[in-house]
Amino acid sequence: MAEHTSSSITIEAAPADVMGVIADFARYPDWTGEVKEAEVLKTDERGRAEQVRLVMDAGAIKDDQTLAYTWTGEHEVSWTLVKSQMLRSLDGSYLLKPVGSGATEVTYQLTVDVKIPMLGMIKRKAEKVIIDRALAGLKKRVESGEV
Repeated sequence: MAEHTSSSITIEAAPADVMGVIADFARYPDWTGEVKEAEVLKTDERGRAEQVRLVMDAGAIKDDQTLAYTWTGEHEVSWTLVKSQMLRSLDGSYLLKPVGSGATEVTYQLTVDVKIPMLGMIKRKAEKVIIDRALAGLKKRVESGEV
C-alpha cells in the first residue's frame, strides 16, 4: 500500500468560505501555481464538480489529468485519478475542521504514484512541496477575501 503525505494549516475563515474556494475549480489557475487550466467535466445534483480536467505544470511534472471528486458533507472532499499522462495514481483530500472563533484547520492528504521510476524519498518530498504550496495558496486566497 502506498504511503501518503499530509499537512495542515489554519485559515482565518469559516469552513464554508474555505470550501467555497476549494470547490471553485475555474479559479484554480489564479491561486495555485501548478494548475494552468481547470475544466469541470461533470457535476452532481448539487452542482458540485464530480470530474475535473486539470492541466498541471509542477516543474518536473507536466500533466493533463482528469480527477473524480467525492464530497462528504460540507467539510470534506476527496479525489482520485481517472486518467493522466504522467501519473499511475493520485489520491487526495481536503478535510476542514472548525477551530477557535471563525477559523478553520485544513488538512491536505496526498498520495501520488508516477509512471516513471522515482525513489520513494524523492516522491514524498515532491508530495510535500505540492501540499505546502497548495495550502499556502489556499490560505492566501481565502484570507485575501477574493472569494
